[in-house]
Amino acid sequence: MATDYYAVLGVPRDASQDQIKKAFRRLARELHPDVNPDPKTQERFKEINAAYEVLSDPQKKQVYDLGGDPNAGPGGGGAGGFGAGFGNFSDIMDAFFGTASQRGPRSRTRRGQDAMIRLDVELSEAAFGTTKDIQVDTAVVCTTCSGEGAAPGTSAQTCDMCRGRGEVSQVTRSFLGQVMTSRPCPQCQGFGTVVPTPCPECAGDGRIRSRRTLTVKIPAGVDNGTRIQLAGEGEVGPGGGPAGDLYVEIHELPHPVFQRRGDDMHCTVTIPMTAAALGTKVPLETLDGLEEIDIRPGTQSGQSVPLHQRGITHLRGGGRGDLIVHVEVTTPTKLDPEQEELLRRLSKLRGEERPTGEFKPGQQGLFSRLKDAFNGR
Repeated sequence: MATDYYAVLGVPRDASQDQIKKAFRRLARELHPDVNPDPKTQERFKEINAAYEVLSDPQKKQVYDLGGDPNAGPGGGGAGGFGAGFGNFSDIMDAFFGTASQRGPRSRTRRGQDAMIRLDVELSEAAFGTTKDIQVDTAVVCTTCSGEGAAPGTSAQTCDMCRGRGEVSQVTRSFLGQVMTSRPCPQCQGFGTVVPTPCPECAGDGRIRSRRTLTVKIPAGVDNGTRIQLAGEGEVGPGGGPAGDLYVEIHELPHPVFQRRGDDMHCTVTIPMTAAALGTKVPLETLDGLEEIDIRPGTQSGQSVPLHQRGITHLRGGGRGDLIVHVEVTTPTKLDPEQEELLRRLSKLRGEERPTGEFKPGQQGLFSRLKDAFNGR
């Protein structure tokens, strides 16, 4: 009398595959030899394993339901030895460890990789933002086969080795008995289909490399290393799969006048000692246009003049950084007789070697003459 596999698993004859799998996992946890070493339990474990091997396979289940022998023919495992039906060994592992095996053919269509390109920007572009056209060389969908990988007029065919399953099985003997293992089909590499006539343009990959132009919006306040993400503008995946993302990495070019420190900018202006002593206005071309820097009388070398809100726009939040103007006072290395005489007279009036601080009226006039002498008047 044939074994009633449905009764062995305790499921009705119209049970779904999900019900059959759940019943098997529940019984496998209870009856596995590692959990219950009783000989009668081991025999019962063999029965549920054999029943699940048949009922979980649609072809074998159909033969069984029609009254035939589901284990007849090449590769039929039978239920005579311990471990028979271990073609579903991964389901036993799943019952204990909660790991599910991925079965069936894998898709030829996969997501593409992300790509990155470096973009040079000027300091003013980083400060205020801009838009730029960039050229990228990435994989795009093959226009000849539309990503299918097959030559026009042809299509992929079911693999005759694995019959579309994407894997092949092999029965071996071990200390557990007969063990059936599965591996990706060597003929179709697990896809379940083969492409007899690949597309001549993409060689069956479904994508080709192409150069294209994109417009990138550079937000105000970007800095070295800032990355701008362009979703879906990266590499198209194999089989014409969805594209990855493109990342544009900002590289800020050095400026001949200004040095950036965070969102502040710094620069240095050089003035003669007479201008530092008497005060002056120095024209400076900033990112916002021409500005006059007010140098107060008595300014010392190393002092700085801040210009608020003249720096880099804050990337997050409103406002801007500052422009810090550092003053460098130069001392003449060579003096003509008139200049030397004027300096000596000024030093004598002040009673010191170097003129510093406030000037008295007479000293002020003498220093003005000295300024004129230095300026060649």
